[in-house]
Amino acid sequence: MACSKLFSGDLPELTNKIIQYFWNDYKTLYSCILVNRLWCRFAIPLLWENPFSKKFPKNCDFVGIFLHFLNDEDKAQLNEYGIKSNLIPTNALFNYPKFIKCLNEFKISTSIKNWVMAICTSTTQEQNQLSMHFSNFSNLEQITKFIYKSLLKIFIENEANLHTFEFVIFSDKDNNDAFELILQNPNFICNIRNLELNFSRANDSEYSFLNFLCSNCNSISSIYCQFPSTDNTFINKYLSQIINSQQNLKKILLDNNSINLYHSLLSLKYSNCSNTLSTIIFYHVDFKNTINLKEIFEQLNVLDSIHILYCNLNSHVIQQIINITKPFKLRSLFMREESFKIENFEELLQKSGDYLENFGHAIYSNKLNKQESIELVIEYCKNIKSLDFVGFISQDIYPAFKLIENIQHSLNYLVIDILYNCYNQTNAIIELSSISSIVLLSLGQILPFKLEYLRLGLMFNTNEFEVFLNNSQNTFIKKLCIRNSLKKQGEGDILPCIKKYIMEKKRVEYLAIKEIFLYNIPYKSNELISLKNEVKEFKLHNIEVLYYDNLYINAYDFIKEID
Repeated sequence: MACSKLFSGDLPELTNKIIQYFWNDYKTLYSCILVNRLWCRFAIPLLWENPFSKKFPKNCDFVGIFLHFLNDEDKAQLNEYGIKSNLIPTNALFNYPKFIKCLNEFKISTSIKNWVMAICTSTTQEQNQLSMHFSNFSNLEQITKFIYKSLLKIFIENEANLHTFEFVIFSDKDNNDAFELILQNPNFICNIRNLELNFSRANDSEYSFLNFLCSNCNSISSIYCQFPSTDNTFINKYLSQIINSQQNLKKILLDNNSINLYHSLLSLKYSNCSNTLSTIIFYHVDFKNTINLKEIFEQLNVLDSIHILYCNLNSHVIQQIINITKPFKLRSLFMREESFKIENFEELLQKSGDYLENFGHAIYSNKLNKQESIELVIEYCKNIKSLDFVGFISQDIYPAFKLIENIQHSLNYLVIDILYNCYNQTNAIIELSSISSIVLLSLGQILPFKLEYLRLGLMFNTNEFEVFLNNSQNTFIKKLCIRNSLKKQGEGDILPCIKKYIMEKKRVEYLAIKEIFLYNIPYKSNELISLKNEVKEFKLHNIEVLYYDNLYINAYDFIKEID
């Protein structure tokens, strides 16, 4: 009875709460909008909170839908740029701009460019002319800038209330118009809870905007800072100001602060966040000049989650960690080239191993013996949920298998990516083939019954891949991401195996397969998603095929999502 009431819409509050749980599951949300009007009304805002979220968006029709809300003056200006009114929808079922919650400057610009180029692919004479017009890079940049500013105006005019603002600048392009528009409308971002600052460089315009953030945004709970390590102005002034202006800061990411890391940490000590900050992420940080970590961490009273991703640790820093009297709750450790001994690593795990949930080794972590380090992880870390192994050699694989088998009960995320060394082609292919064979013949037997995510970057032999799929047939994998390195096109076709063991048994929800041909420099590649008939066939089995880059999750993205 309760179920029938739920579907009929007699319990709208309960229905809405249930649908909210699917806020990041687009596949389920798309299904919800087809149930009835009530479900559609609840699901649509979630689908339109962040349409720019994909890393490499291909279908950007939502840009055109947003442009439907332009005023007549801006539509006329758009027409002068060559975007005619017949290319924009004439009606909209919902006030989509009002639903926007997340903005990322870089992703918006990328989506706009993809949309412009997509509408240029039509065979009509008018759009062929448009294609020729926008083939000029400066013209494309000009229209992108105009549309970006127009979208901001639309969001502001429709009273969108952002909770996430990702300020990403990768080039020297002029963003002054967009900055000025936001500065004139402070309510647009005054309630943001998540702030990401990612500059490849910073100038006076960006600094003015940062100053605006300090004065107008004091409800931020998470801050991600990625700046050039040489940018002393930001480190010494704006980061401290932003941190000190917050009353409820819970999470911070520090990236590339090799010169002024200590100053950045001191800003935490003397801020209002000593009783609120629960998570710190260090990403590509060089700790070499860091002194007295104990002084900082002893003052953070509710710190519950520390993540170290590809940082340059050394023996001195590890000793500082050991000296901290409070528990050092190291949840993530992704390692690169380390400058400490195995004895230091053991000391670190003795202090923090019980907390460790996410562990990774990269190809360039060659100073620390991988076999010994993995053996120590097996001994001290019983709660690992995610493993990220990149660039292993043959003798490293067996300790990795032992670790996987040891944590079957908790493992939820697994990456095994054997990178190809193009500088020694013949030996590299032999090594790649050998390691891939070991993985495919052994891994399937030790996988848990369920994985949220599995990414394999190997050289797939068809027979060996079938062994892997047969051995792992009781494992359900929500997201399966495969990169198949091949010597030449036409060999190693794994699609029949995928259909037999994955598609027909419905063992995944999301699938991406990319083939790379190693003897082509630059590499040529094929993707499953380009095979339209195959994509439709998978969809009939309730499996969504995605681009490899959109299903590819690196350690940084993973940590941001889970915590």
